Amino acid sequence: VQLVESGGGLVEPGGSLILSCLVPDWIFLTYDMGWFRQAPGKDREFVGGIRRTDDSTYYADSVKGRFTISRRSEENSIYLQMDTLKPEDTAVYYCNIARGHAATPLDAYWGQGTQVTVTS
Repeated sequence: VQLVESGGGLVEPGGSLILSCLVPDWIFLTYDMGWFRQAPGKDREFVGGIRRTDDSTYYADSVKGRFTISRRSEENSIYLQMDTLKPEDTAVYYCNIARGHAATPLDAYWGQGTQVTVTS
């Protein structure tokens, strides 16, 4: 199983990026999805999620108000719009399923991720 993230890059503080994640259709149709990130020397952390049933979203406090998750069924893809980026947003970003209240991902579904670097 492969989830494919893309769209990362180098951006200045205050800038924006849009990340994409292509999801196998049977996963897209079955699970809530989420974005996660791992900064250098830190554990991977939850960024935000989107529910399959009603497209409602929820976010970690650190990104709330700056990041927006969306999904497009016709493209089997989820997106992460990142605005007002800060240096502390620098990390490798991943998508995965987000199960239950804890938004638990599945180890088997981690992809390669996409690097986001925020620096002046």
